Amino acid sequence: MQDQLPHPLSPQDCLVAVMIAVSASDEDIRTAELVTIESLVNNLPIFATYDLDRMRIMSQLVFDLFSVEDGLDALFGLVRDNLPERLFETAYALACDVAAADGALTEGELRLLEEIRFELSIDRLHAAAIERGARARHMTA
Repeated sequence: MQDQLPHPLSPQDCLVAVMIAVSASDEDIRTAELVTIESLVNNLPIFATYDLDRMRIMSQLVFDLFSVEDGLDALFGLVRDNLPERLFETAYALACDVAAADGALTEGELRLLEEIRFELSIDRLHAAAIERGARARHMTA
């Protein structure tokens, strides 16, 4: 799959792919989730030099992977191969922000977040703190 991409995934591509995967995990990509992804990409320092045209490519990659058996495993393989370990918690934090964006966590989102924690070896205590922060940022009155 990676050979078909114009160039290897950048760390930013991996972060975008994880966010899109969380949004698509319940088979219902909500506007609030898309707005959150766009806002994060437009405002976080890690994305300062990111080519926004790559978002469409990453979306298609995730959708293609989700349409095949073992596609999720392939996605995690790409992420582990191309995302520096120091950004694993960043990936999980962004995933939590996208999942919390619409105010409700679906079973699919919860399962994928659990899988991300496992695949990226996110410490349980760190994961709880990241989840708490996402919940606090997306709280409504």
